[in-house]
Amino acid sequence: MGSEMCIRDRILIVVAIGAVKLNEPSLTFPFKKKQNLFTPVERSFLALIDEAVGNQFRVMCRVKLSDVVATRDSLNKKAAKSALSRTSGRHLDFVLCAKGDMSPVIAIDLVHATQNGKDGYKRQRDWFVSGALDAARIPHVRIKVRSGYTANDIRQCIDAKLASVRIASANTPLVAGTAGQVKDPNIATRPTKPLGQDPMAA
Repeated sequence: MGSEMCIRDRILIVVAIGAVKLNEPSLTFPFKKKQNLFTPVERSFLALIDEAVGNQFRVMCRVKLSDVVATRDSLNKKAAKSALSRTSGRHLDFVLCAKGDMSPVIAIDLVHATQNGKDGYKRQRDWFVSGALDAARIPHVRIKVRSGYTANDIRQCIDAKLASVRIASANTPLVAGTAGQVKDPNIATRPTKPLGQDPMAA
């Protein structure tokens, strides 16, 4: 009986020590939950894109370039490995996918106007990303971050870009009711009200 109590006490001591260690800041997994998956700007644009095309496409966020492009079958292994290595670390802010088979339809990147730090991320076009998407026949839209966009602005921009690469018939709007309404197929530039009015904006 005494030996059983001794063993039980030892087990309790081990469990207690384990619990203390788990509460130490220097534990093996020093992580905590992030409060948000996206920045305020990303959340605002995600809400706009969802409103603009949510009924037609599935909107995927922060997609690795290597997830939407693959090397051609005719490429030898060395060249394929080299090409794939160049996709490492590159990602797309948003990718619209067909709801039926989740195939990528169009890629969207947000472009910050300033040059300092993270605010200047993707200000300069990454020609490797653009070239890879062009080769894979995936349209690429770069939208300048600015206040005042509406869902209709985003819808027009996407529709015009898709129409410009002839993915669908010129007589059928790719996003209902918006064909041919934007001059520049790459950048939406017609703000109409502060983006902060969007309920998702921080």
